Amino acid sequence: MDTKNTNKSHYLKNPIFGKISELAHEEGIEAYVIGGFVRDRLINREGNKDIDIVIHGNGIDFTKKLAKRLNIKKTTVYKTFGTAMFNYNDTEFEFVGARKESYSRDSRNPKVELGTIEDDQKRRDFTINALAISLNKDNYGELIDPFSGIEDLHNKIIKTPLDPKITFSDDPLRMLRAIRFACQLNFEIAERSFKAIQENKNRIKIITPERVHTELNKILMSEKPSIGFRLLFDSGLLEIIFPELYRLAGVDTQKNISHKDNFSHTIQVVDNIAKLSDDLWLRWSALLHDIAKPRTKKFVEGLGWTFHSHNFIGAKMVPDIFKRFRLPLNDKMKFVQKIVDLHMRPIALVEDIVTDSAIRRLVVDAGEDIDKLMTLCEADITSKNEKKVAKYIENFKNVRRKIVEVEERDSLRNFQPPVSGEEIMAYFNIPASKAVGEIKNAIKEAILEGIIPNDYEAAKDYMISIGKEMGLS
Repeated sequence: MDTKNTNKSHYLKNPIFGKISELAHEEGIEAYVIGGFVRDRLINREGNKDIDIVIHGNGIDFTKKLAKRLNIKKTTVYKTFGTAMFNYNDTEFEFVGARKESYSRDSRNPKVELGTIEDDQKRRDFTINALAISLNKDNYGELIDPFSGIEDLHNKIIKTPLDPKITFSDDPLRMLRAIRFACQLNFEIAERSFKAIQENKNRIKIITPERVHTELNKILMSEKPSIGFRLLFDSGLLEIIFPELYRLAGVDTQKNISHKDNFSHTIQVVDNIAKLSDDLWLRWSALLHDIAKPRTKKFVEGLGWTFHSHNFIGAKMVPDIFKRFRLPLNDKMKFVQKIVDLHMRPIALVEDIVTDSAIRRLVVDAGEDIDKLMTLCEADITSKNEKKVAKYIENFKNVRRKIVEVEERDSLRNFQPPVSGEEIMAYFNIPASKAVGEIKNAIKEAILEGIIPNDYEAAKDYMISIGKEMGLS
């Protein structure tokens, strides 16, 4: 990490910083780059495409003048917040006038008045996000660090600039952001700050579902999501924002037989899937794959703990969870539903003899998502018994081999019976009826059972034979 000197002008290679400095000097105002860009450059973290600039003056006017100078045609202005932004060389630049903030109890939207760079740094959520670099001619590149943010970066600590109780009460979203940054950066939340989160947890109720799901998505997309979900649990926030996930925690024992802690298992599965895929919705599937276990848990004499139909019940829970978080209720939700519903099928196959018929049915039901389903099932192996894990992995490899073989031979993904309902009605001269559906289903079953191949001529011959049995010809 770069802590050798206080001048960071070597981070200002983008020519836009020089242009900002020139305009600020001409206008007789101060300008600073602040927040995530500074933090990430100091710890050599790449990928930040959002850069915040604080102007000691009118941020909107400054943005318009700079955009004109750079020949940028489109700027976006938010008059209420005194901010403006534009895209330059695939990076989003946001400009805001330095300001003071004050809050009311029932809203996270502050009352704003003009302030200095010091005032602006005080209103920042964390010390590591309050770091600023001067863009002014007289001290260009100088690091402005009034809250020892550089020290907190070095020590990997998330800490608020001011009293954390006030910081989190004023804007409760900052509690989720603290946990998200701890997860993304693999930092610890300072003890005083974490205690303040626990004390202010109920304030999270004023945060909109969209804001909550945005932070959950960022936690899910981190390298090790379990860090974030464990902090959400320990802080008390998870019980409020995601009670279904919270209820997975805990172990029940009857007759000296215990089941595993399904919360710990679930976040381990999410970590496993994070190593294998950067698909957000597959990670949501991992998070929700056992979500119905508390509802389906039962102790059965001679069997122990059972969770029958937890996959089916879990799939039915997905739409309500997505609605509450204002997540998309489209093909993304349907994908998660499907994966949650089917996640037990490959596991059942590895525990039994793998038949071609079972493979065909799995491929037909999973369709184009079969590979993602298998990836989740492999991530679902969390046993500490190394021999058991090795056996499951080998069995899953066998299932994958069988899927490839069956797919190459039968072409079943996105399967539709080769003979349509219209053709059945035309051939037998019958109207739409129960009989048409029965014939279509008989053809499908015959293909899945391997009685006939998945081709048109075989399906048509089978249709005719079934029709004769039903007395249709």
